[in-house]
Amino acid sequence: QVQLEESGGGLVQAGGSLRLSCAASGGSFSRYAVAWFRQAPGKERQFVGAISWSGASTHYDDLVKGRSTISRDNAKNTVYLQMNNLKPKDTAVYYCAADSRARYYSTTYFPGPSRNEYDYWGQGTQVTVSS
Repeated sequence: QVQLEESGGGLVQAGGSLRLSCAASGGSFSRYAVAWFRQAPGKERQFVGAISWSGASTHYDDLVKGRSTISRDNAKNTVYLQMNNLKPKDTAVYYCAADSRARYYSTTYFPGPSRNEYDYWGQGTQVTVSS
């Protein structure tokens, strides 16, 4: 059983940067694909990006592509989401999620952007971007 915990959220001005962390305990996290999602008030949870278990491949939603970078340190059981040039529309609760089935697939396996593909979730961290 894997437990995920996000950190690094906070209040930042438009144009600023934040680095979110997703720390895992238990399980074989280093072989799980990990995604970031976000949910703004009154809106559906939205895919932000994902990284394969090896770190060899990453995928991003068009809304954050070019402004965000996902990386991972498997020795520390941690995945990161670096967000730059933040905009007020980036305000949301950010969640990390892991797909444990990824351990059966290649180093570049991407589970997809659907939240249904991920079986472990963190509690989320709030990101607020002021204008």
